[in-house]
Amino acid sequence: MSLAGQTAVVTGAGRGIGRAISLELAEHGVDIVAADLDGDELAETKRLVEARDRSAFCVEVDLRDHEQVQQAVSTALETVETVEILVNNAGIAGPTLPCEEMPVEEWDNTLAVNLRGAFLMCRELVPVMKRQRYGRIVNIASVSGKRSVPNRTPYAASKMGMIGFTRSLAAEVGEYDINVNTICPGSVEGPRIERVFDRFAEARDTTHEEVKNGELAHSAREELVRPESVAGIVAMLCSSVGEQITGQDLNVSAGKVMY
Repeated sequence: MSLAGQTAVVTGAGRGIGRAISLELAEHGVDIVAADLDGDELAETKRLVEARDRSAFCVEVDLRDHEQVQQAVSTALETVETVEILVNNAGIAGPTLPCEEMPVEEWDNTLAVNLRGAFLMCRELVPVMKRQRYGRIVNIASVSGKRSVPNRTPYAASKMGMIGFTRSLAAEVGEYDINVNTICPGSVEGPRIERVFDRFAEARDTTHEEVKNGELAHSAREELVRPESVAGIVAMLCSSVGEQITGQDLNVSAGKVMY
């Protein structure tokens, strides 16, 4: 499953799933363009990628901002020349509130980061992939885009939107040997999901542990998803093994969602 000699842009690469994806691809011989808002976290990802004998180029970018995305991609291409892989991983959890209490600006911000950012990255890099007649795009959505999630309407909407965006783009660019897929993780272990559990506990007037245990009970394996598990599927989709997989949304959820 060699990907040696290719270059990947990974958004949200400073921590969590994004860092795990960057390191997994580096293990398969891929050079990394790591994009994130947090320069300190990016520096650590760069160090870890370079420890695997691959190059890492870091770009600080606000994915909500079209001009910043254009500049980030332009700057990266001056260094790496071309990009074969794009992983749209950056995202935020958004607020936990009933629909009627949802601040409009928080709704807009959640969709801007989680969905608009992926669109803007694709808008800049799909022409590069079309010219070389090859590319692999992997979008990180969530099982929350497939099931009801009370009090998290903007997050669920953004992730379902990612699935629709993936399917339509896959049909649009398939003739150029560009595959586009979505991975839908379940609850991924790490600080972010623990903060989500805290917010649910507050909203339901219960404890963090009760919320977490209830979440675990909904998955067949009764466990949180490891970032490395998601990263492994990204590598597979970008390799020759995944050559004929496109327009799909693959669950990595420990059995939390099976459709």
